[in-house]
Amino acid sequence: MEAAPLRAYLVDDEPLAVERLRRMLAPYEFLEIAGSSTDPAHALEFLSLEARENSSNRIDVLFLDIQMPGMNGFELLSRLAVQPFVIFTTAYDQYALRAFEVNSIDYLVKPIEADQLERALAKLTRLRPLVNPAWQQSPGLPAVLADLAASLRNRHAEYPRHIASRVGDRISFLDLTTVTHFVARDKLTYAVVNGKEHSVDQTISALEEKLDPSHFLRIHRAVLLNLDWAKQAEVSFAGATVVSLKDARATQLPVARDRVRLLRSRMGF
Repeated sequence: MEAAPLRAYLVDDEPLAVERLRRMLAPYEFLEIAGSSTDPAHALEFLSLEARENSSNRIDVLFLDIQMPGMNGFELLSRLAVQPFVIFTTAYDQYALRAFEVNSIDYLVKPIEADQLERALAKLTRLRPLVNPAWQQSPGLPAVLADLAASLRNRHAEYPRHIASRVGDRISFLDLTTVTHFVARDKLTYAVVNGKEHSVDQTISALEEKLDPSHFLRIHRAVLLNLDWAKQAEVSFAGATVVSLKDARATQLPVARDRVRLLRSRMGF
């Protein structure tokens, strides 16, 4: 007897992202899209009603954005009495570890590509027949999700607006809005303002974790870019991508091949 299709629900505050994911999922016959929403509160209402009144047709897998206005993805999950399997979708890959604390099936960085989706769905099909594992039934899971949701909400208030640069006994405080980028070189990290480099006592990785991801994006192992200073991107015939800045020097910064897709998503090109 052929197994019934898995019922999927899509939640993302970006309508275009929802429609794109719908199109990408359409060829998979083992998956039925039961609905979608760009409003996490509406999604919560739908998912709660399905679980309460229609237990035989509960959602099997939730494609869920993490960063959404009003209610983030972790908060939505924390309010569900019945936990579906989750495939997280987001433009910010620094949330990956937090996503996997929830024991999700997979984590897809937008814009989602076909091979990413294929990998996630392959994992999903290996779980059939679907049986709620212990983590989904655990009474402690809502508390874990609530902590993750609160951490994500509170983090926004903690993003610094200045960064310290020490030269000898003198400490200067740089306004982060004036920092065009950070660059690592010879085991040191520099904040660049008006073309001038200021030494900072933090690694690129630490800065990536600490600074507001809506403004700062790591485009190379050694470069953290302030997106507000990006003027244009150029792609060569060989496929190399370079970002030009709005500073007086029209500084050009290389983009690593594995970061191009994320930059495209963030800058919309």
